[in-house]
Amino acid sequence: MASSSKNIRQDIFQRSWVVSAGLLLIGALVVYRVFYIQHYDRYKGKPWIDYLSKTVRIDTIPAMRGNIYAHDGSLLATSLPYFEVSLDPTVTDSTYFYSRLDSLAFLMEKTFGQRTAADYKREIVFARHEFEKNNKLGNRNIRLLNRKITYREYNLMTNQPFQKMVVDKDNKKKLLKWKGWPFFRKFAYTGRSRGGKLTVFYERYNPFGALAKRTVGDLDKKTKRGLVGIEASYDKKLAGVPGVGLFRVLDDQSFMPNDDDEGLQPVNGQDLHTTIDVNFQDIAETALRNTLRRYRADYGCVIVMEVQTGEIRAIANLTRDKDSTYFEKLNYALAGLGNPGSTFKLPTMLAALEEGLPLNRVYHTGNGIVQYSTATIRDTKRTGHGSITAQEVFEKSSNVGIHLIMKDYFYAKPDKYLGYLKRFHLREPTNIAMKGEPEPRVRTPKDRLWSKISMPLMSYGYESELTPLQMLAFYNAVANDGYWVRPMLIKEVRQADEVVQQMPVYKAPEPIAHPNSLRKARVILEGVVEHGTATNIKNPNYKIAGKTGTAQKLVNGRYVPGLFNTSFIGYFPADKPRYSVLVMVDSPRGFSMEQLYAGSVAAPVFKEVADRIIGYDVKMHPPMAQRKNRTDEMTQQLRAGNADDLRLIAEEMNLEAPVNVNGWVGAQKDGNSITWANRDSDPNKIPNLKGMSLRDALYLLENHGFKVSYQGKGKVKSYEYKSGVCALVLGP
Repeated sequence: MASSSKNIRQDIFQRSWVVSAGLLLIGALVVYRVFYIQHYDRYKGKPWIDYLSKTVRIDTIPAMRGNIYAHDGSLLATSLPYFEVSLDPTVTDSTYFYSRLDSLAFLMEKTFGQRTAADYKREIVFARHEFEKNNKLGNRNIRLLNRKITYREYNLMTNQPFQKMVVDKDNKKKLLKWKGWPFFRKFAYTGRSRGGKLTVFYERYNPFGALAKRTVGDLDKKTKRGLVGIEASYDKKLAGVPGVGLFRVLDDQSFMPNDDDEGLQPVNGQDLHTTIDVNFQDIAETALRNTLRRYRADYGCVIVMEVQTGEIRAIANLTRDKDSTYFEKLNYALAGLGNPGSTFKLPTMLAALEEGLPLNRVYHTGNGIVQYSTATIRDTKRTGHGSITAQEVFEKSSNVGIHLIMKDYFYAKPDKYLGYLKRFHLREPTNIAMKGEPEPRVRTPKDRLWSKISMPLMSYGYESELTPLQMLAFYNAVANDGYWVRPMLIKEVRQADEVVQQMPVYKAPEPIAHPNSLRKARVILEGVVEHGTATNIKNPNYKIAGKTGTAQKLVNGRYVPGLFNTSFIGYFPADKPRYSVLVMVDSPRGFSMEQLYAGSVAAPVFKEVADRIIGYDVKMHPPMAQRKNRTDEMTQQLRAGNADDLRLIAEEMNLEAPVNVNGWVGAQKDGNSITWANRDSDPNKIPNLKGMSLRDALYLLENHGFKVSYQGKGKVKSYEYKSGVCALVLGP
C-alpha cells in the first residue's frame, strides 16, 4: 500500500515537471516570436516596429482639472473644454465620402465662415487623392479651422438634428432622422465617427476675472500645472489622473484615438471649496485700490478673517504696474516678510501685562526723545507726550513709553520676552495649507547681529520680520478670547458631489495669555480708536478695536526718512468680535509726512471694509422690532405689482398680503381693508402701471416691446406713450 502511494507521488511529481517545462517553453517561444515580429518580420516591406511607430502610438488622455469654488458656491476657477476640428479623409469608403462631402463643406462655411464651401471641398478631396496616389502614405490630418471651437459649437457638430425624406425600392416614402454632422456623427452601435476628429483641450477660466487672482493662482502655460496660489498648493488634487490610450498617427504632430481601444480612462481632478467670499473680496480690493491710487503707493494687501474659525473671507494683494495701474502680482499677505512697526507693540504690551503691568502706571516720556546705548528713540509727536499712563503709551503709540515698559520688565530677561513671543505663535509660521509661507525672522541673543539695542527696537516692530498673515493670526487670538486658530483657505475637497476631505478648524489647546491680561489688551485696542492714533475711524454704530503701525522702509541697509510701510490690524465689532482685518499699504506718497502715517493711510481702509461688511452681512444687524399691521402703510408701500412678490414682502413686513389673486395685481382701499384685483396684461397694449415700482414697470414694458424713459423717484404716478416711447413719471 505504501509502495503504491509512493508511485503515485512520483508520477504526479514527474507530470508537474513536464507541465512546467512545457509552459516555460511556450513562454520562451512567445517572447521569441514577439521579438522576431518586431525586429525581423516585415509588413508592407518594412519591419513591424517601424510600421507601428508611424501608424500607432500610446499617448496620454488629459484629465479635466477640478474647479475652485468660493464660500457661497460661486466658481473662482474652472476648466472649459475647447476642441480642435480636423478630419482624416481616408477613413471612409468612396461612396460615403463623395455623397457627404458637399454637406460637410456647406455646414462648415455656414457655421464658421472662415472659408467657402468650395475651398473646404477642394482641400479635403486633394488630401484624399494625394494619400491614395502615394500608396496610402502622407498627411492624413486636415485642420478645418484655424481656431478651437467652444463646447456649444462642439455640441452643435455632434448633436445637430437632421432629417430627410427618402424613397425605397418599393416606392415607399420614409423619413430618416439622425444627429450630428457628416463624418463627425458617431454610430450608435459602435461609437465611431467616419474620420471627423474633435480633440479636446482644457483651458483655465476665472469667471470673476482678476478678483483674488493671486490667491486662486495660475497654471504654467507649458506644463498646465499649478504655478502659484491655490492652483499650485493643491495641484495634485486638482490635476486628476490622465488616461492612456492607443492613437492612430495622422502626421508628425497629429493623432486620432483608435476607435477599437477603450484605453485607460482619465480620472477628473477634485474640486476645492474655499472660504473666500466674493463680495468680501470685492469690498477689500475696491477699498485697497482706491487708497493705493490716492497715495501712489507701491503695493498693499487686505486680509479679512473670521475670528472663531480662522476662515479667510478675503485676501487682496495689489501691486503698482509701470502704467500706475494696480494688479495682483505677489501674495504679500502670505509671503511678504517685513518689519511690522508699531502693530508689534501689542505683543510687547501683552507680555508686560502677563508680568503684572498695571495700565494706570505712569511713564515719563518727556519731549519724546531718549538715548539708549547707541540708539536714539523718538516719538512721532515732535513735542513728546510728557507723563502718560501705560494705557496711553499704547493708545498714542509712544516709542519712548514702550521702551520704558520693556526696560522695567524684559531688558535683563530677553529669553523671557522671546518665550512670550513663542507662546503668542509669533516665532513660527501659521502653517496655512498654502505654498510660499516663510518662517518669521525674530532676532535672538544667539544671532550674530544681536546687540544692546535689539530689545528696544524689537519692542516697537524692528529687527523682526513677519508676514501680514502671521501678525493677523496673533491679533485674531486676542479677539478670540486668547485662542489662536490657524488661518484657512480650503474648507472641503470634493469629487463631484462626494466630500473626499473636510478641513477641520485648528484651535490651539491653550490660550496665549491669562484672561485678565487679554481683557486689558482689548481695552487698550479699543482705546486706540476711541482716543488714540485712529480716532478718525470711530463709528457711532459699532465699536472697532485695533492698532496702527508705521515702519520706516529699509533701503540698501538704511532706513529712509519719509518712506513708510503703514498698517492697521484690528477686529470688529469690538464687543463681540466677528471678523479680524489687516490692512497694509507700502510707501504712500504725495502728502505731508504726518499724513503718511498709518492712522491716515491704512486705518481708513479698515473702516471702509468694516462698514461695508457690516452693511452686507445681515447676521450682524440687530433684529428689527415687529410693527403692527397698518392698512395705511400697506396702501403706501404695496400698491401694485406681481402677487407672489407682494406676498413675500408683506410677510417680511408683517403687513396684509394679497389673497386669492395671481399675476399682476393692483390694490384699492375699501374702508379699513384692502381689496386686490388682477390687471390686464395684454401684450399688444400698455398695461396699467399706476402704483408699480420702477423695476416692475420696466419689466412689463420691455417684455411688451416698448421703449421706456422715466423721471422722478418712487412709484409710477402717471405715464404717457408718445413717439414710440412710454414716459413714466415717478413720485411718492
